[in-house]
Amino acid sequence: MRFRAGVDIGGTFTDFALYDEQEGRLITAKRLTTPRDPSVAALTGLFEVLGGQHATPAEVAQVLHATTLATNVVIERRGGATALIVTRGYGDVLEIGRQKRWDTYDLSIDRRPPIVPRRYVYEVTERLAHDGRVVTPLDEAEVRKTARALVKAGVTSVGVCLLHSYRNAAHERAVARIFAEEAPSLLVSLSSEVSPIWREYERANTVAVNAYVKPAVSAYMTQMARALQARGYQSGLLIMQSNGGLASVEVVTQRPVALLESGPAAGALMAAFYGELTGVRDIISFDMGGTTAKTCLIENGTPAIRGQFEVGTEGHRPGSGYPIATPSIDMIEIGAGGGSIARVGVGIVTVGPRSAGADPGPVCYGLGGTEPTVTDADVVLGYVNPEYFAGGSITLDREAAGRAIEERIARPLGIALAEAAWGIHHLVNLNMANATRAVSLKKGYDPRRFTFVAFGGAGPVHGARVAMDLGCPRIVFPAAAGVASAIGLLVVEPRFDLARTTLLSLERDDVIATIAEIYADMEAEAVRLLQASGVREGVRLVRSADMRFAGQGSEVTTPVPGGTLRAADVAALREAFHDAYHRRFGYADPGVPVQGVTWRVVASGPSPRVALQKLQASATAADTAVKTTRPVYWPEHRAYVESPIYDRYRFTPGTQILGPAIVEERESTTVVPPHCTATVDEWLNLSVTLPMDGEGR
Repeated sequence: MRFRAGVDIGGTFTDFALYDEQEGRLITAKRLTTPRDPSVAALTGLFEVLGGQHATPAEVAQVLHATTLATNVVIERRGGATALIVTRGYGDVLEIGRQKRWDTYDLSIDRRPPIVPRRYVYEVTERLAHDGRVVTPLDEAEVRKTARALVKAGVTSVGVCLLHSYRNAAHERAVARIFAEEAPSLLVSLSSEVSPIWREYERANTVAVNAYVKPAVSAYMTQMARALQARGYQSGLLIMQSNGGLASVEVVTQRPVALLESGPAAGALMAAFYGELTGVRDIISFDMGGTTAKTCLIENGTPAIRGQFEVGTEGHRPGSGYPIATPSIDMIEIGAGGGSIARVGVGIVTVGPRSAGADPGPVCYGLGGTEPTVTDADVVLGYVNPEYFAGGSITLDREAAGRAIEERIARPLGIALAEAAWGIHHLVNLNMANATRAVSLKKGYDPRRFTFVAFGGAGPVHGARVAMDLGCPRIVFPAAAGVASAIGLLVVEPRFDLARTTLLSLERDDVIATIAEIYADMEAEAVRLLQASGVREGVRLVRSADMRFAGQGSEVTTPVPGGTLRAADVAALREAFHDAYHRRFGYADPGVPVQGVTWRVVASGPSPRVALQKLQASATAADTAVKTTRPVYWPEHRAYVESPIYDRYRFTPGTQILGPAIVEERESTTVVPPHCTATVDEWLNLSVTLPMDGEGR
């Protein structure tokens, strides 16, 4: 088994990366996603790539898969009939939420409806105290009656979120047992398994979303696994999770909420991999595809992990989406991609978040789209070659794109076609730069000290302008940037992030024994999950805890020593918290008691080895890579300028080009603006030095 394959399904394109471990070669490809059944494009493209290498599925050691399926089900509200079981008296937990307006001054905002309508929220008699003690026993007869009622109502999936079940899961497990007896056709999700941490609204919403996407994810994953087996694939299918780790089909079908940031996470890890390859460890990762753009800050080679995120937000405004209390790589995702639709409203142009996707797609695709998109603007501006889109597999209609922009944007605003197209391109760049500030400036990081890594099908078209707006001095366009997330899958390790909420004062006499018991349970479960995903040796366990001063309402994550804990570790843990707190807030009071709130463990397997061939530098002149010229619109000139078009496959290490220029490859197109210098490195990445203020910005 000499090959490993990565398959990333996006909203517009499905990307493929095949790694030949014997020769250290990467083979890449992409094809249009099939929205009605994403597995069609995924399987067809995978077998075509294998066929091109005269390989069979039996020669593939791993198929690694990232998908937007779970996210799309939530955003498009395509889940089946889902119910939620809660403790009596808590039926309005999703309706009430946090009682916050995500935009205080917008009087017209309308809160997103709960993922489970109130009529499908069922209350059962039971009650646990905050420490897990049983106050009111579970009424099992009532649960049996509820199970039969759900089947009669046509419910297909159910989430269970009983009060304080993160401290004692006995009642939730009893509900699952009864449902298995009374309604075996129902898919059941327990909050004590999906998100065993406190804060009732977030936990309830997380298990509700898990239940909502479970039927679609289970059906899709089962179909993919069976189709691969039918073609002779002998190893297990591994799926990318939001936390940047891989898991087996069996694991993710039980916890599909962990897939909500699947594809974007792979892209961020790819950026970190290329940064390590080129000696750059402080990176802003920028992934722009056909539907969305994702940006992530990577400090010292590692993306930050957040314990909670939101899906389905309005733009990138906190509080406007559905909170998900599971670990995820910390990134911002906005509706800004090649398929984002431009329109005129109240005399101004807006772009996104609505997307034309792959069906019907941008107007230039010729598949029935009528509304102008970002890709249509890029074609009109000359950035994208209509004859070489996706390596020439798709021919674009530049005239149709121009007509759509003329009729719907330029004419209503009374401006020229080129100005309208540039306005669309420029506006989406500004939107993405603002989103990037949310993961950099708003968190205290100066983007001017970070290298910008741009990838995705549309990332290299827009990346330089976004980086210039942020003030980044350098940008890297990885080789095969258009399928970078699929490449990222090849460098991902199996990983699980587990958490348990148990409030413990570090002043308690039995605190060490209690902490040791918590970690023993979590680490045993983590090892079991890794084994279910094919890891037999090389397990790594890293502990941490969310801690606070007594009386506070939020926590600071603090490292916890591994191995057997001793009494001296209490003082070390308190000191580590003081250090972390001081770094965050500039002050820590050693006289205030400290509490541990949520205890966490990260379990991972061995990192896969991807050894790309390093090429020797040569003195090949840039002119030898020029394949033609064409008129390209540059705002610095406010006009179309005849510009060189480079074939990226003719570049050799050391080749240097000066902007303005366009660099074409099968998976994407790189736009090098005026006053920029681009150099090819030993791995054929394109490193661009951006102009400082006063030099063309």
